[in-house]
Amino acid sequence: MGRAVHRARRHPPGDPLRPPRFGETRGETGEHAHYEDLLALLDARGIEQAALVGASMGGACALDAALAAPERITRLALLGSGLTGHTWPDHMQADIARLTAATVPADRLARYQARAGDADPADVRAMAEANIRYLVAGPSRDVSVLPGAMVALVREMCEQVYRHDWTAPQWTERIPDTRHRLAEITTPALVVIGTSDAPGLVELSAHLAESLPGPGVLNDSFRTCEVLARKSR
Repeated sequence: MGRAVHRARRHPPGDPLRPPRFGETRGETGEHAHYEDLLALLDARGIEQAALVGASMGGACALDAALAAPERITRLALLGSGLTGHTWPDHMQADIARLTAATVPADRLARYQARAGDADPADVRAMAEANIRYLVAGPSRDVSVLPGAMVALVREMCEQVYRHDWTAPQWTERIPDTRHRLAEITTPALVVIGTSDAPGLVELSAHLAESLPGPGVLNDSFRTCEVLARKSR
């Protein structure tokens, strides 16, 4: 709770939760669970109940919180959501492996993953650009069609993540069993996914919409990362 309370004092109400690796949050060792940080942040703010809007990993965190504290989470809006512990389909893992291999040489990537030195800024930028091509524009769309200001914000966020991942102290995430317990979540949920998003994300959103109570899935030309960009300001 100490980390969440510390951030609660530093950031104004309405500011998004920034877990380890994101924004200016310091790297820490040991075991952590994002949803515990979220619930501790609500405690620090004196918030008894909340409706949660989560994009990408934030959606996974919101689901974990709804399972752990159903009496506190009143509604969920899941935008291109992840799912803690989810195994991405083979085709998506192959796409990401291909992009990674084409972006950073294997020897340097291994050194970064071992946190054995500083990360080359060019490699950080290259990995951010690969993420933008695949997860922001989507595999079937060119980055040039996206608003430049939005792309710049997402690039900054991705660069922070890789810079932290490759240089900050190693920490371990405690993985709750949410992926096997979706049927136990009673909080009404709206699932949103973009038609141009990566197929693995579209498939997961369909699974969430079928498994959770609520109005189901809004599948539109919505671009999840536009929301991510606005949240990162």
